[in-house]
Amino acid sequence: MSQYLWLVQLDIPVEMEDEFNHIYDTEHAPNISKVPGVLGVQRYVLEKPVAGVQKYATLYLVNSPDLPQTPEWLAASAEGQWKTVIRPHAINSTLSMFRAIP
Repeated sequence: MSQYLWLVQLDIPVEMEDEFNHIYDTEHAPNISKVPGVLGVQRYVLEKPVAGVQKYATLYLVNSPDLPQTPEWLAASAEGQWKTVIRPHAINSTLSMFRAIP
């Protein structure tokens, strides 16, 4: 079975960063981690600003390229405050699926 990397990059208004990180770490990432087929989740923040590059990135190691569109993933993503408090303020989002090269 192939492994895939779902890369989510985004920016959030500076005044919401503390709330964003709290909700991501305590609700969103743990909820997504429980979805069958999610093999790992790791968050990153850009060390030094680079023009045109989003400040935050999350790498989801998954076993299927279709996993982020499944009912299970979508339900987990809608749990907690992510959908109502954070998602409306996420900007410059880029979603990319990578397949591991054998």
